[in-house]
Amino acid sequence: MHERYAILADRGAAARIILPVVLTIVLFGATIFIVFLPMIENRMMAGKREMIRDLTETAWSSLAAYERAVRAGRLTGDEARAQAIAHLRELRYGPELKDYFWINDMHPRLLMHPYRQDLEGSDISNYADPNGKRLFVEFVRTVRQQGAGYVDYQWQWKDDPAHIVPKISYVKGFAPWGWIVGTGIYVEDVRAEMAAITRQLTWTITGILAMVIALSAYIVWQGLAADRRRRQAQALARQQQEQLFQAGKLASIGTLVSGIAHEINNPITAIVLNAQTLDKIWRAIGPQLDREMKDRHDLAIGGLSYANLRERMPLLLGDIVDGARRVRSIVTDLKDFARQGPSDLNEDVDVNESVRRAVALTENLIKKATHHFDVELADDMPTIRGNRQRIEQVLVNLLVNACQALSDPAHSVRVATAFDAARNEVIVTVSDEGEGIAEDLLERVKDPFFTTKRDQGGTGLGLALSNRIVEDHGGRLTLTPRQPRGTVATIVLPVGPGAGKEVA
Repeated sequence: MHERYAILADRGAAARIILPVVLTIVLFGATIFIVFLPMIENRMMAGKREMIRDLTETAWSSLAAYERAVRAGRLTGDEARAQAIAHLRELRYGPELKDYFWINDMHPRLLMHPYRQDLEGSDISNYADPNGKRLFVEFVRTVRQQGAGYVDYQWQWKDDPAHIVPKISYVKGFAPWGWIVGTGIYVEDVRAEMAAITRQLTWTITGILAMVIALSAYIVWQGLAADRRRRQAQALARQQQEQLFQAGKLASIGTLVSGIAHEINNPITAIVLNAQTLDKIWRAIGPQLDREMKDRHDLAIGGLSYANLRERMPLLLGDIVDGARRVRSIVTDLKDFARQGPSDLNEDVDVNESVRRAVALTENLIKKATHHFDVELADDMPTIRGNRQRIEQVLVNLLVNACQALSDPAHSVRVATAFDAARNEVIVTVSDEGEGIAEDLLERVKDPFFTTKRDQGGTGLGLALSNRIVEDHGGRLTLTPRQPRGTVATIVLPVGPGAGKEVA
């Protein structure tokens, strides 16, 4: 039975370590693929559109140069138009030098097309793409209405008439000759570039994920090994109360924290830095995105409108940073709690702060045990003279006992502090609505090795050690029934120097 519980504990510890890391990586990957890649694709497409507009303007300038030659008398009109057609027919650009220009008139008739010379001189009013769009008529309409503009349609892939793909072209009218000159980009080109970027990012993120998983596996292995050593140390030290106090504390928390705290802080630091970098990038490109998206109110990215995305992205990145910092803070608290400090009672202990730290260390257990947890800390509490670590250990033990006593999450746990000025004493109470303790057992539960949970793995040392720590501080620990059900644990600690005794 104990072996089964050990296996379940190992699995639970592994899940608690790995799950936050995996969720963070998944969120990071989702942000890249859902937000940034579509944004990069949109900007790449915008850059391509601007490129073909500039190229068309350049071709139009060539026609204007020939027209000036006609006006200057250097060429006749027919010679200028023939030379302009020959000039643009030979122009190529692009990685394979297969991207081109074409010319049609306002009828429309096709005057020049490097790859469709079979259509040159023909009436192309009824020429349509596979979707039925009369693209040349659309070119004429765009030029009549705007003088120039973009038109999307389907056309053959460069010099391959059997391969029909989506295309976006920019056309501009040359009024002196009644011509329309244009060039275009293939959407397939942009998709191919995005596919290459996506593959590279995928491999990069996969590599990062593999390293994180490997590191998490190492952390889990170290944690589970430490946990097994803790259980072995407890089994060997049950007959010696003081040895259990030192070895149990080291094995249960100290060894686990010292083994994995540094490894946890490394990825958490990376997450914080990366999230802050992403936040800076987002804020830097935000104004430019606003300008780009000013007239595109219907654009949705990842199922969100641009306005909604603009509002939520800083919040999402902020949540990543806050969550990572919270994990780092918890690890720091654990390391501080488990630190092997001196046993002398020579510290000024803020009891309210010790309660907060104990609650933070047991937060996960509290959330699972009850839906009603309250903390009420008195104002202007004086400090006591003692050992902060040991006071926190008592509070953690009492909170764990209170949570374990609950049979229903609807039952409550409450922690409160108070100061009795008349007696010059600090009072801490931990009350629960659990199963309670029979009156004839109230005093015996503080005896070493007495437990009502031996079949559940209890050793009967938790309250005994807590009682000894409180007595070492010159105080007292009492347990009383709570009405109508439950138990109230009360710690009373004297205020002032010399209240406690030095502990070896």
